[in-house]
Amino acid sequence: VLIALAESAAPLLLAAAVCVLAGPQRTGPPQQKRSMTNIQFAVDVSGSMLSPYGDGNRYDASMKAIDAFLDFRKGDAFGLTFFGDAFVHWVPLTTDTSAIRCSPPFMKPDVAPPPFGGTAIAKALQGCKTELRRRDEGEKMIVLITDGISYDLFGAGEELVRDLKADNVTVFSIIVAGIDPQDELVNICRRTGGEAFRADDPAALPAVFKRIDALKQARLTPTTVETVDYYEPFALAALAAAAAGLLALLGLRYTPW
Repeated sequence: VLIALAESAAPLLLAAAVCVLAGPQRTGPPQQKRSMTNIQFAVDVSGSMLSPYGDGNRYDASMKAIDAFLDFRKGDAFGLTFFGDAFVHWVPLTTDTSAIRCSPPFMKPDVAPPPFGGTAIAKALQGCKTELRRRDEGEKMIVLITDGISYDLFGAGEELVRDLKADNVTVFSIIVAGIDPQDELVNICRRTGGEAFRADDPAALPAVFKRIDALKQARLTPTTVETVDYYEPFALAALAAAAAGLLALLGLRYTPW
């Protein structure tokens, strides 16, 4: 009986080979795709952003926090707008974050042109909204960082909220100074689904950005389930049969005498 079982190793090995050659397949695990969020940063470059803030100044701390957030939200598209009384879209929306990481030296408040000396938040938000409108896919979000009060928000809040909501743009704002966010700005943020935060020191900025991430989490959407190759059990059976046959040849076999 043992010899007969040992001699069956070869037919079993052939059967496993036939199964492998047949190309067995099974249903793969359910897959999910990360829905991209379009995030436009709007950074204040007025002169007051050079005020002391921790060991550095407000501008440098803000750009450092943005740099960390880029890794935290890997997979999203990011754009960068600098603003004062005027604004400039420095980096268009892109998944390549290298341009944003390299941008801080070029628009520091002490080198920004004179039109960037004030703080026109409403104008900057309108500009960011127009930039985000070009994206049909994914959610849209503005993260505005400033340290001041904007004169152009007075009386413009209602119209701005309507425009932002029409394009499904959510606004978050961070005040990098020891003052409360402007009431008009708080109203815009909350009515678009966002929030306004106060960060009195650089240590608070990472927590604020984590809170923004929690409030606006990336969405996962299911994708089509695919079939995948299923060779593992048959390959293991073939290896087991081959190993048993080789061991049997060491002594478990018929002899001619």
